[in-house]
Amino acid sequence: MAYGFFDDPRREYVITNPRTPVKWINYVGNLSFGGFIDHTGGSQLCKGDPALNRITKYIPQLPASDFKGETAYIRVRKPGEPASSAKIDSPYWVPCLGTYEKFECRIGMYYTQWKTRIAGLDFDVLAFVPLGSTQLVRRYTVTNPGTEAVQADLVPVVEFSHFDALKQLTNADWVPQTMQSAALTVKNGRTAIAAYAFMKRDYAVNVFTASLPAESWETDRKRFLGDNEYGTWREPLSLKNEKLSSKDSVRGDIIAALQIPLGTIAPGASATVITGLTQAPSLSKAADHANSFMTNEEIDAAFRDLSAFWDDYLSIFKIETPDPAFNSMLNIHNPRQCYTTKTWSRYLSLYQLGYGSDRGIGFRDSTQDCMGVIPQIPAEARELMEKLMSVQSTDGSAYHQFNPLTMIAGRGDSMEYEDRPHWYSDDALWMVLAVSAYLKETGDYAFLQKTIPFYEKDKAEKPLESGTVLEHLLRAVAFTHDHTGAHGLPLLGFADWNDTVNLPAGAESLFTAHLYGWALREFAELADWLKDSGLSAKLRSWYDEMNKSVNASAWDGDWYVRYFDDKGSPVGSAKNEYGKLWLNGQSWAVLSGFGQGAGQDAAGDGKTPSRGKIAMEAVKKHLATDKGIKLSWPGYNGFDPQKGGVTTYPPGAKENGGIFLHPNPWAIIAETILGDGDQAFAYYQNVNPAAKNDSMDEYECEPYCYAQNILSNEHPNFGLGRNSWLSGTSSWMYQSSTKYILGIQPEHEGLRINPCIPKQWNGFKAERRCRGVVYKISVHNPDGRSKGVRKMLVDGKEARGNLVPWFASGEHTIDVTL
Repeated sequence: MAYGFFDDPRREYVITNPRTPVKWINYVGNLSFGGFIDHTGGSQLCKGDPALNRITKYIPQLPASDFKGETAYIRVRKPGEPASSAKIDSPYWVPCLGTYEKFECRIGMYYTQWKTRIAGLDFDVLAFVPLGSTQLVRRYTVTNPGTEAVQADLVPVVEFSHFDALKQLTNADWVPQTMQSAALTVKNGRTAIAAYAFMKRDYAVNVFTASLPAESWETDRKRFLGDNEYGTWREPLSLKNEKLSSKDSVRGDIIAALQIPLGTIAPGASATVITGLTQAPSLSKAADHANSFMTNEEIDAAFRDLSAFWDDYLSIFKIETPDPAFNSMLNIHNPRQCYTTKTWSRYLSLYQLGYGSDRGIGFRDSTQDCMGVIPQIPAEARELMEKLMSVQSTDGSAYHQFNPLTMIAGRGDSMEYEDRPHWYSDDALWMVLAVSAYLKETGDYAFLQKTIPFYEKDKAEKPLESGTVLEHLLRAVAFTHDHTGAHGLPLLGFADWNDTVNLPAGAESLFTAHLYGWALREFAELADWLKDSGLSAKLRSWYDEMNKSVNASAWDGDWYVRYFDDKGSPVGSAKNEYGKLWLNGQSWAVLSGFGQGAGQDAAGDGKTPSRGKIAMEAVKKHLATDKGIKLSWPGYNGFDPQKGGVTTYPPGAKENGGIFLHPNPWAIIAETILGDGDQAFAYYQNVNPAAKNDSMDEYECEPYCYAQNILSNEHPNFGLGRNSWLSGTSSWMYQSSTKYILGIQPEHEGLRINPCIPKQWNGFKAERRCRGVVYKISVHNPDGRSKGVRKMLVDGKEARGNLVPWFASGEHTIDVTL
């Protein structure tokens, strides 16, 4: 069943049935001020830190029909009738759940717009955070489409959280004792409600106001719901009174409800109200923060600015292919999600609840997220990479996560185990890939000489060491080179990319071996470009050493093993009862090149398929499903403390044989390297949420963004998606699609055009902006090929190969024939 449709000309997804299987959300603002809004109007907002400066109280675990954070009520009656006879409903449908004649929730580019007909009135509600501001605005336009005049009141409501989001849930004495409110009269006779924890009165005060004067207001949830809170959000008893109490609250569950009289609305007439939710630096300054964006002109101008930002962001890469779902994701929704993961890391979503201040920004997560936005916002990506490198250890490893406000870093879950290493073997290596991608995109090689401190500090909190970006990268690969185990493979540390496999000290990781291999190849190419032959030779010798170690020890006959445990036994072998085959051990053998090339064919005779090719055939046979590729097979059927967190899930869920989506694009890349465009695109479509729009009752998550995981065919709920939005899936699906399926890859020397597409495609068009130059690309496929550029014209002139040297300016056409 479909719950909506894609409106690509407007860059929106339109929800037409509010009874979605789970809440579907959209993001607004950024970490400085913002959060998400769900499709029925609820909001989860913070300023700076979701854990320690939460603004609204949004509890995702409560039923979907419940009020969450923010809503609005409409109270409608015939002119002159008492409030007790009025009809009470909500333009968002929730929490009143009344009958609606029309429901549209338009998920746009960092805005959400509702167009509904409820309670006999038409509503047009636009919600967004203006660029550069710290305020969520909502503009309500209420129109009477009927033949009789009605009297109406709009009552927007916010429920505030204690600033300490975790304490809001865990301390039901201290929290309500500290919460207070104050009603303020502001410009033009309007009312603003200030809400704050007593200890924050002079530091951080939330402010809610509206563009029209309020006839009355409420700040206490108990009074608003009525009958000692046996009234409900669905029908608050206070709305049956002519007016709300207009009383401040000195303790309790603090809300802000404003009764805004719209007066008598004649047939065909409209009324407009704008609300604003922000945070002031103190109660004494709260009134000064209640006057921004209170006019239609300000809202219109701010919305134009927001639209202009996304016009520019999406103009970097535009495509036209034979597949509408592919076009929709790459032109609109995937870039937006990449921006969101770069902004929020794994901080705040319906699933990542932002309660622990130590979670913050993950090193590996955000480094990969950077790679998804480098083409669009390279300066912001560079800034984040600099922060990440500043939490790299002097030994070359990386601290696993950090708080972006304090820049205090930690070693993550590894600190819970005294007998395990306190580093993750993959973390620092991702930075080599990210910096390489940034340099190829921008040509900003001066970045390599920027000095950035390492994390360790002296007693005065001064860095013990600093190094250039190049030095940071050197230490990252050197750490892996110097930390190998019995088979000459990288030590696992506490974990590699798969956080849930935590083998005892001494275990070795094939994933880290392959990531190390890819990083070494990227680094060696950079060294060649910098004409540093000594560094290049060193890096290539390290690559050759690891190549030999991998192929000497890790080939299992039909695939590569995934780990060796502390006793030297393989994990991910046909000999194992569970976890025989792991996706990343196979796809990454192709990505690193260790499973490809001379000497890597399975028989050693130079004629049979490469080990990488055979390994990917095993993936197709044992791991691939029509809803995505499983991470491993078969799932562990019981908890094993020696394996760790992977065995806490039942078979078919998450990392235990589930369809973990983040690695699916690595399989896509592998298939394009092997030249199989049909298989690569089939893998893409199997996890493309836009292609699942007609099967939402199975998949459940938003069709306009990637989830983190889907339950596999080893689970009774095969096909069920979860943990949408904040996932590395987004960055890698974007990279696998743009750089490998479409094959448009910035390199040090120029822009390489090397597509690997389905044979049935007759071609595609793309426009790519890079280094200030626009490249208009047309790919023709007259003979039904997947890969192999036969001819390339650059500005009408035939060019050799498939590399377009960088132009300094202008607009250039590239015609490619496969």
